[in-house]
Amino acid sequence: MSDNQERTETRSEDQGERSQRPSRISGPQAERREGGRGGAGGGGRRPGGRRVMSGGGGRFSPRRKVCQFCVDGIQHVDYKDLPRLRRHVGERGKIEPRRKLGTCAKHQRSVTVAIKRARYIGLLPFTGSAPRN
Repeated sequence: MSDNQERTETRSEDQGERSQRPSRISGPQAERREGGRGGAGGGGRRPGGRRVMSGGGGRFSPRRKVCQFCVDGIQHVDYKDLPRLRRHVGERGKIEPRRKLGTCAKHQRSVTVAIKRARYIGLLPFTGSAPRN
């Protein structure tokens, strides 16, 4: 065997070992290299032997949220409808965002105006309960 043949054989062996080593890169670079975040299923393996990543920290819900005002056929939110408005106000008195409750943009604007009107005439508090020491 010549010197050149030995070098090519050792190179091919080294490349085979490198492909089996775990990647040192973590985070978004590794996901790009590995082929993305994975599909709809939870963890597991793909047919190619690569591990599928399973989502990220419970940030996104599996089902799309539906606007309750659209479902109930309400065109304009009434400021006197306190049980419905209280669902949209957090315990600290803040108006909850659209992404949390699933309200559509049109009704979220209407809810915001209704909550502000209810606060102004005293039906809803401006702040939550006072913190205890």
